[in-house]
Amino acid sequence: MGQCGITSSKTVLVFLNLIFWAAAGILCYIGAYVFITYDDYDHFFEDVYTLIPAVIIIVVGTLLFVIGLIGCCATIRESSCGLATFAVILLLVFVTECVVVVLGYIYRAKVEDQVNHSIQKVYNEYNGTNTDAPSRAIDYVQRQLHCCGIHNYSDWRNTTWFQQSKANSVPLSCCQPSITNCTGTLTRPGDLYQEGCEALVVKKLKEIMMYVIWTALMFASVQMLGMLCACVVLCRRSHDPAYELLVTTNSYA
Repeated sequence: MGQCGITSSKTVLVFLNLIFWAAAGILCYIGAYVFITYDDYDHFFEDVYTLIPAVIIIVVGTLLFVIGLIGCCATIRESSCGLATFAVILLLVFVTECVVVVLGYIYRAKVEDQVNHSIQKVYNEYNGTNTDAPSRAIDYVQRQLHCCGIHNYSDWRNTTWFQQSKANSVPLSCCQPSITNCTGTLTRPGDLYQEGCEALVVKKLKEIMMYVIWTALMFASVQMLGMLCACVVLCRRSHDPAYELLVTTNSYA
């Protein structure tokens, strides 16, 4: 019965090591996705510390490649030292991912205040040129999120660009793609996106942070299972004389 339990635990452990390698790629992808997306919205959210959870996710993903290798070698060779090291590293990574979850919720709660604080400034810096970073950011967000202005298209009337241009029109990025010959004029408001960008930017950034949180939670549960299996193999090996004799005999053979 003891040998059967050990074999089952070892089988699960080897399978989990394969999952760790797959998880490493997924975690690195999620972290990179957050970085790339944040770059598109960084003018609306100036707190760079928001990227800390993404950085940790990428580091954890890199570590999982190493962890999977250590776990496979330790399981195949039935090394007590290797399995103990594997379990300790998994514990550290598990704690790290719990930290990621906590930080994710903290920064997710700060998103709305940060966007509310910075979005008016970004719109005031708009000058309509592709060489200007705030202008590119606003045009990108309005096209991607199908929005116009902060709360609606009428907010453009309060911007420096609108007052200086004196054209009574908003940027072409406010135009709905289904409308042909849209010039952004406020005399034809039906041609424009009706929803403001502030709420949609907040929603998008919160979604990004939730990707990080759920990814960390999912793989933390897998790592917990890996720790349990490693501990079962270690405990059974140290307390089961028959298993120790079997391992010793196989080693001499």
